[in-house]
Amino acid sequence: MAKKRPQTKAGKQQLTDGEIPVVGAREPCPCGSGRRYKACHGRAAAQAVAELVQRPFEGLAGECDWVALRELVPAATVELTLKGGLPEGVPSVTLATVLPMAWPALRRDDGSVLLALQNDTSSGDLSRDLADTLQRALEAEPGSPVAARRVPAEGPRLQDLLDADAPFTPVVHPGFEFWVPDAENATAEVSASLERANDAAIPTVLLSGVDAGYWCETPEKNHLRWVMPHPEEQLLDALARLHAAGASSLGEGTRLVGSFRAHGLMVPVWDLPSGMGAEECEKPAAAFAERLATALASDAPLTAEERRARGGLTNRQVTLS
Repeated sequence: MAKKRPQTKAGKQQLTDGEIPVVGAREPCPCGSGRRYKACHGRAAAQAVAELVQRPFEGLAGECDWVALRELVPAATVELTLKGGLPEGVPSVTLATVLPMAWPALRRDDGSVLLALQNDTSSGDLSRDLADTLQRALEAEPGSPVAARRVPAEGPRLQDLLDADAPFTPVVHPGFEFWVPDAENATAEVSASLERANDAAIPTVLLSGVDAGYWCETPEKNHLRWVMPHPEEQLLDALARLHAAGASSLGEGTRLVGSFRAHGLMVPVWDLPSGMGAEECEKPAAAFAERLATALASDAPLTAEERRARGGLTNRQVTLS
């Protein structure tokens, strides 16, 4: 016979849903039901965690750059502006691609906060995970990192914490020296992590003439990875029109080779000659942006050649997230 589930004592105070904290899955539910958390109020939390938010950065300033820094850029920082201003004792809040030892966040000795973007997260809503980490970093003791944890299902999102009207201006760095104010006097552990990260970083430059276009250098060839805000179907049609017309390249020796999907946005990718640096990429990218705007405005049915071009582009898509 199955064991009878223990009954809740009649006199025990019951908590309301809004008061019930997150605990371990196998621990007794704090509501007082006598059941394990995973079989009681943890069910709703688990369902919320499992639901994937396709565009976690939608509504934030610089959504395309958020995606780029999350998936494509090795070393970059952005100064963040909080709604209502900074708390007392926090001189600044800075988004960083990664932090030493894969810390989710760090409260520096001076009280400033660094929030890492490229860490693994526990739920299907990256915005909620980052907001939880940011809140805990703002309250952490100066000089301490913030550990990862399972995020409450009903917590705030970045859209609730950040000023949507403030500019989002990435600064791309050649290495990770921004981790510490004085890299020469860093601990051995941080220094080793810094050296490993610098060795693995791919040289990357943010283009100045177009939004969210990132040039990068690899041993065999260079690339342009350009995060675009347009709906995927509309963008594929526009790229197909240009490709069929021989107008999808960025000049001699360049080629549109495919695209990434990342956090609900498309990222077209071009192969570039190894001698084509970021500066040489600026004018061709700006000219392409004008051609793309014209192609996006067209609502004419695709020709047979354009449909074939679209099929080829679709077959060369890679989903990152």
